[in-house]
Amino acid sequence: MYELRFAPQAEKYFRKIKEKPLKQAFQNALKSISEDPYAGTAKVGDLSGFYGWDVYYARTNYEIAYRIYEEEGKLVVVVLAGTRENFYQELKRYIK
Repeated sequence: MYELRFAPQAEKYFRKIKEKPLKQAFQNALKSISEDPYAGTAKVGDLSGFYGWDVYYARTNYEIAYRIYEEEGKLVVVVLAGTRENFYQELKRYIK
């Protein structure tokens, strides 16, 4: 099991979710990520080093972006979460 930590922006997004089924879908995804973070999709190009995880709920695609750190123990930092629309542009802005 990897330890999960959240960047402030991701933590804020998760706190705002009011729908219980959507919250449960994210919790299931985060549990899967903590068990095997390499199962997510590795990003390439200017987003290399990041992984993405898709969450589908109510015909909407959500995305979780995270990084894996092995050198300080087993740690996964969730950087950003949100709907797929403009997600990667927002992630690029966040990491700059």
